[in-house]
Amino acid sequence: MTPAYAAADLPKLTLDSIFTAEEFKEEKLETLRWSKKGAYYFSLESTGKDKDGKDLPSKDLVRHDIATGIQTIIASAKTLTAPGAKKPLSVDSFEFSPDESQVLLFANTRKVWRKNTRGDYWLLNLAGQTLRKLGGDAALATLMFAKFSPDGHRVAYVHKNNLHVQSLADMKITAVTADGSATLINGGSDWVNEEELDLRDGFRWSPDSARLLFWQFNTQDVKRFTLVNHADGRYPRVTTFPYPKAGEKNSATRLGVVSAEGGEVTWLNVPGDPREHYLPHAEWTPDGKAVLLQQFNRLQNTLRVMRADPATGATQTVLTETDKAWVENKNTFRWIGDDFLWLSERSGWRHAYRVSMAGEVRPITQGEFDVIEVRLVEANGGWLYYYASPSNATQRYLYRIRLSGGEPERLSPADQPGSHGYDMTEDAQWAVHTHSTAISPPVIQLVSLPDHKTIRVLKLQKMLLEKLAALKLPKVEFLRVDIGGGIFCDALCITAQDMDKSRAHPLLMHVYGEPAGQTVRDVWSGQRGLWHWMLAQHGYVVASVDTRGTPSPRGRDWRKSVHLQLGIMNSKEEAEATKALLARFPFLDRQRVGIWGWSGGGSSSLDAIFRYPDLYQTAIAVAPVPDRGLYDSIYEERYMGLPKANAEGYRLGSPITHASALKGNLLIVHGTGDDNVHYQGTEKLINELVAQNKRFTVMPYPNRDHAINTGEGTQRHLYELMTNYLHRYLPLN
Repeated sequence: MTPAYAAADLPKLTLDSIFTAEEFKEEKLETLRWSKKGAYYFSLESTGKDKDGKDLPSKDLVRHDIATGIQTIIASAKTLTAPGAKKPLSVDSFEFSPDESQVLLFANTRKVWRKNTRGDYWLLNLAGQTLRKLGGDAALATLMFAKFSPDGHRVAYVHKNNLHVQSLADMKITAVTADGSATLINGGSDWVNEEELDLRDGFRWSPDSARLLFWQFNTQDVKRFTLVNHADGRYPRVTTFPYPKAGEKNSATRLGVVSAEGGEVTWLNVPGDPREHYLPHAEWTPDGKAVLLQQFNRLQNTLRVMRADPATGATQTVLTETDKAWVENKNTFRWIGDDFLWLSERSGWRHAYRVSMAGEVRPITQGEFDVIEVRLVEANGGWLYYYASPSNATQRYLYRIRLSGGEPERLSPADQPGSHGYDMTEDAQWAVHTHSTAISPPVIQLVSLPDHKTIRVLKLQKMLLEKLAALKLPKVEFLRVDIGGGIFCDALCITAQDMDKSRAHPLLMHVYGEPAGQTVRDVWSGQRGLWHWMLAQHGYVVASVDTRGTPSPRGRDWRKSVHLQLGIMNSKEEAEATKALLARFPFLDRQRVGIWGWSGGGSSSLDAIFRYPDLYQTAIAVAPVPDRGLYDSIYEERYMGLPKANAEGYRLGSPITHASALKGNLLIVHGTGDDNVHYQGTEKLINELVAQNKRFTVMPYPNRDHAINTGEGTQRHLYELMTNYLHRYLPLN
């Protein structure tokens, strides 16, 4: 590849400065845990800097006094070194026992699918400053989801798809399930439930530490998908795993209760075919006398909350939530005394409700705005804390409201527009507050609440701000785009500060376009955002639009109008928005219009150039889904229904159906080891394009997953590939 830019272009962003040298890397906060015993928090802190000024990998466990800022090392890097080892443990995360006398350290972790959920667990005794490894003679990095019992006397974990309990007094291990196998998962999750319902850790301790509630997935009848790794040896290495595509058979899923001492399992009597439902959430009630669980039907348009007797397994329905399209999976159980919090769109907006065990539903928030996310239920004080942005769907602010209802109170400062995030203590007295905008990186502060007073700044991004200040930064503008029919879409437009408006400029649209992602947000967007800035600095106009169907906080109808029309409605509205931008800004060149996106955005990019070949001249589709029937059951069926019932929707909603209309320039990028969106779809699209005698370019990244970010130089190579493709086929004059 040839260098994308010459030195004369400085001071501007470059591919090297963004992706290789990482000159514009933001400071991240280490994993933080709030104390439940006092006004403290804990974190792992580097023991120092190397000669290049980078943090050393060795870390101390440190207690921070919130009021004074005094830091006390409670376990040094030396203490965090296993007996006989030369280096301290590489700790990914940690949890304290209820009395904070012991710490569970998750180390030597391995990525399973999306996240590092398998590794080693070590027990740190703070008084004795000693380390003990859990799991007995279990092989390295094979334990999952370990957690203390509420009384702090035992730890439960998953090993080889079975639940185990280990006594911390004598380290005795009890296998409380024994039937786990390659096809039967106890206490964990299968691929599709992990990916689409965020269900990974599949067990819960009872409040009295006597029993365990757990999920079981039987994948025996689920069809297998195979990934082939050709790059790591002389012969291929094959990975096979259960993956239900749209319309195919799912795992049989059920919930059981078992004694922490082992013994017979009591299975909860959840009605219906266990292969035709999903169980996204289940928790013990605070008194431990019952289990509350949620059951989706397969189409996910009905969600039932059931109360179960853990002794007999008997269940009764407490609440039923329905929607003509789909019900969102937004309801982890949060307790308000004996009641629970519930998010619903039944009013046309997403609001918070209080639900009793008798099924009585009382509103907490009301009005024409969406509760974006619940942050905290502070039942003792009587407050609900949540994110919302009633007047601007691109932003995020913290609000609170009395659990009895009333007027909401905005806590995020009025003079800080943009996006706010909060990691709060259980009593809502303190929070780590993160604030950023589309043009300013995250500033992280420790604040008191509700007055939002800054106690101290944790990360100011001083070096990053200095680097950015030395550059010729682009102009970032938010606007509304009229696409007709009374529909106005939020849009983002990035241009050079000194752009010559007397000349025509190429337009590059960045798209996601599906219910799983919102691209138009007033928030710092990291390396990808800096790449867009770099393109704008050199003459491109980079824009993005959130059409209907994207998860903007603009009401239920906005989000769900795309039901059964994914790939059809959103691609049409994306095209209308692109036309509106071309009409609005005379400096845009109608003959140089491109579009790019990743995952669902890759699919949207294919839809754009196939369906609207006279509008888009160039498209880059990264990890796309060319055929909707090839993606997983939970995602596709939620938005498109069952393939047999909506066959024409699946056909018309699949980009591959329209591939014969390709006129412009198409680059397809995909990792061959993508367990999520399979390279299979790209191969099928290649066959179709070849059959239609179409010109196109494909870049397969061997054995890379959906993120395409593993392997030396991969990310830098990918973005240079895309940059050079744009220069060639969407050229600057």
